[in-house]
Amino acid sequence: MALDALRSALPGYAADLRRNLASVVDDGLLPERQLWGALLACAVAVRSAPVLRAVAPEARERLAPQAYDGALAAAAAMAANNVFFRARHLLSDPGYGRLRTGLRTNVLGAPGVPKADYELWCVAVSAVGGCGACLDEHERALRRTGADRETVQEALKVAAVVQAAGTVLDAEAALPGTD
Repeated sequence: MALDALRSALPGYAADLRRNLASVVDDGLLPERQLWGALLACAVAVRSAPVLRAVAPEARERLAPQAYDGALAAAAAMAANNVFFRARHLLSDPGYGRLRTGLRTNVLGAPGVPKADYELWCVAVSAVGGCGACLDEHERALRRTGADRETVQEALKVAAVVQAAGTVLDAEAALPGTD
């Protein structure tokens, strides 16, 4: 299992991260499709090759093709939306919020997976992307599907551990004296 190798690759100083990653994957609250879709979407969002190489093959095994593609679609849509909406929100001129967005988001209407799954993946990726506007919008949409706060928090935990694993492994590859 490539994810086991990923956990093993984390250095000693990241022992808590190793445990947190194991906990989210092995003992988390999310059903398998939501979990593996969130792991895949976040692996794309963090842009860490070691993380993506570990997560993607296992996600492909565990997810139906539509769910695999849906998770990738969530990552792609949020890659643009997190930047756009975060920047628009950060601008001090509220007039930008009244302008037409002009970005296509057709996938939101037909993601090919249950709405709850897609919205959960969007929440997780938006946590990685740091977009409060997207987090709020997708959290509300996810809650309208019947998801509770614990489910939302679980998606945030997935995002946090995937982001941290990518940060640590990329730093280890760049540090002098590590191979």
